[in-house]
Amino acid sequence: MEPPVLPAHTTQPAAAASRRKKLIGSAIAVIAMIALGLLAWYLTRPDEPPARAGGPAAAGAQARPGGGGGGRAGGRGGRGAPATTVGVATASTADIPVVLDALGTVTAAATATVRPQVSGILQKIHFSEGQLVKAGQVMATIDPRSFEMALLQASGTRQRNEAQLESARVTLERYRTLLSQDSIARQEVDTQAALVKQLEGTIMTDRAAEGVARLNLSYTQVKAPITGRVGLRVVDMGNLVGSSDANGIAVITQLSPIDVEFAVPQDQVPALQERIASGATLPATALDRTRSQALASGKFAALDNQVDTQTGTVRAKARFENAKQSLFPSQFVNLRLELRTIKDAVMVPVTALRHGSDGDFVYVLNAADRTVAVRKVTRGQATVDKVQVATGLKVGEQVITEGADRLQDGARVTLPGDKPAGAGGGERGRRQRQGA
Repeated sequence: MEPPVLPAHTTQPAAAASRRKKLIGSAIAVIAMIALGLLAWYLTRPDEPPARAGGPAAAGAQARPGGGGGGRAGGRGGRGAPATTVGVATASTADIPVVLDALGTVTAAATATVRPQVSGILQKIHFSEGQLVKAGQVMATIDPRSFEMALLQASGTRQRNEAQLESARVTLERYRTLLSQDSIARQEVDTQAALVKQLEGTIMTDRAAEGVARLNLSYTQVKAPITGRVGLRVVDMGNLVGSSDANGIAVITQLSPIDVEFAVPQDQVPALQERIASGATLPATALDRTRSQALASGKFAALDNQVDTQTGTVRAKARFENAKQSLFPSQFVNLRLELRTIKDAVMVPVTALRHGSDGDFVYVLNAADRTVAVRKVTRGQATVDKVQVATGLKVGEQVITEGADRLQDGARVTLPGDKPAGAGGGERGRRQRQGA
């Protein structure tokens, strides 16, 4: 069954009512947005009440320099801004060392493993673990009896052959006398002379054998090859020892003098080579892990002949006497090598030097009118708390060290010891403050 069709005059009022509702909703939304905007403006408006036209506030705004435009002169730290309290320091001269800081490793100047040169039973030990020994000091004794017997045997053989040589020489002299009397054949004389030479060679061999036997007997006294500190003992008495033992009897490490190996960046190698070529002695100081205490003082010793391609550095070595035994092998230390000394350098505190887009600069104080000026400078060497100004500053000029973040070129400043400007005394000052 089809729905009834309504006449056209009944649908027109319904469409008009729908359009009115949409317009009313849009108007309400616009009014709400305006109300929210006014509320936001009210909450964020300045606390100062608007000045009446021609009032004191308006007159002050007209009289204030740059008050309308807010330009550079009216900005923070500008000429029209209140004076800023700053700290100052005077540029002075000092001799500053140019140093190279590096991480170094202590290495022994010499290390020797004490090994016996002959095999035998270890009979005695003449050292204690950790003892300081000198080169040539007897450290152990090997049973010498077999070597004494070998020496006696070599000596006996030599003496027997020497007796035969003496008899052969006497016979040769007799043969030569008979030959001069034409009583003997020349062949017998020549044969006897050859026998004498043979026995002389045998004697030389016997003497060498005797010397080897005597040398082996001396090797039964195991001596320290270098001066240093003995490590832990590796073998005990009663053991069979020999020259093929890998660990030996003990290890001696030389502690005085002692070396520190460190790395020099390849960019600083030319300056170091120049100082070495001039024959200068470069002082070196070994510092502890915190760089607060000097362990030992020494001098530069040697520079390697090639650059490490992985690190871009060159190995170097400094030598220390280590008289107090404060350096120990394989110890990590901070090494400070003094390359040269800059005489009469202009120095300012590190806080006075600032960096901008055009480079380094400082604020120089004009003591006459209490204003500051920007001065471009060239940075030089630095110490812990001061930095060298190579160019741009003279000795005696004052620079700003504190409060420079609020300054501009030409800004007015006050020093901590200055009195506030406009401060009057007595009754007149009180009246001025009340009027203000």
